[in-house]
Amino acid sequence: MNFIKELDGGFSVIENLKVSGAREGKYGVSIIFCPNSTASAIFTSNKVVAAPVDYTRNVLKKGIVSAVFVNSGNANCFTGKQGFKDCETLVELVAKDLKLPKDEIAISSTGVIGREMPIDIISKVAYESLSKLGSNPENSLAAAKAIMTTDTFPKECAVEVTLKTGEKVKIAGITKGSGMIAPNMGTMLSFIVTDGVIASEDIKKALKTSADISFNMIVVDGDESTNDTCLMMANGQSGVDIVRDGEIDSNFQEALNYLCIDLARKMARDGEGATKFIEANVVGARDDEDARLAAKSIISSNLFKSAVFGGDPNWGRIVSAIGYSGCDLNPDIVTIAIADGEDEVNLVKKGEILAFEDTPYLKRAEKIMQSKNIRVNIEMYLGNGEATAWGCDLTYDYVKINAEYTT
Repeated sequence: MNFIKELDGGFSVIENLKVSGAREGKYGVSIIFCPNSTASAIFTSNKVVAAPVDYTRNVLKKGIVSAVFVNSGNANCFTGKQGFKDCETLVELVAKDLKLPKDEIAISSTGVIGREMPIDIISKVAYESLSKLGSNPENSLAAAKAIMTTDTFPKECAVEVTLKTGEKVKIAGITKGSGMIAPNMGTMLSFIVTDGVIASEDIKKALKTSADISFNMIVVDGDESTNDTCLMMANGQSGVDIVRDGEIDSNFQEALNYLCIDLARKMARDGEGATKFIEANVVGARDDEDARLAAKSIISSNLFKSAVFGGDPNWGRIVSAIGYSGCDLNPDIVTIAIADGEDEVNLVKKGEILAFEDTPYLKRAEKIMQSKNIRVNIEMYLGNGEATAWGCDLTYDYVKINAEYTT
């Protein structure tokens, strides 16, 4: 895709956008200041939702967002009426400082569920973050760092895309996510800005398309968060229309897909306690939905994830995961292979089992399973459906991190 160029600097590549981040201990605050932007978002499908999710849903009814407040360290979820009041307090703080209408400020939170917001600490960090607003790469990196919880590295991406018309626009985004990841209609926390001109309803459409093949195709532990939010804004600074004759420019959609997949892969790679990265590729499924079912089932399997951690080529766990995924499967014609960056070996080829004990196939599989990056490649021979999912191994450290999360 030579029409997509990856850029350095995260949010700094977008004109008329200022960001910042600050921390005090486990509490962080990021501010994204992007005046008069059209906006839309997708959220968790969990029936328990955090106060900031409900608050931001109301803000987005207007379709305009000028700033986003994001805090880490406290999810502000299951906090009753006080949770919504805390959203209002923090939004009012930002509105006064940036001289913005309160109904143009979105809010998002991540952290421990079921604990009241430490409003004094968060407010203090918020003022510090507001004082640091800027448009340099360092500002973007600080914003990505401030929203981290158990993440081990900040996650940002920026691209420039040449549209079908030959005009160019930019897209940039940051995300956080390491544990409690099994997104459905959203991601952990992700914030994306483009300098293109696009209406909020078209943002929603483009974002849904991208999320379905990126954020909704990663699994770390199978637990869906209460705070999942993926919010996208367009400030129109390029003056370039993304939608022509009612259609979203296909190059723009591809670039947004690219950016979202990059951010999603970074989340999967940074799974809590992870030591290995897993990619599951399924082709030849009955349709794309069946392919998604199979791919996500593989990277969701705790048995297979544990085998990857131990370097155990127990490929029966792959077969089992596909079998219970709900997809159409004919065991007599399926091909199953595993690979790393140097080798690929068929374990089953068109239904013929190759990797019995003491075979050269199994020995090659044993070596591949020692790698840091494991790919599972499945050919169904049932249709044209295809999908890719990403995840990580399940380790002792994952249990330790989550056994001690609030203590």
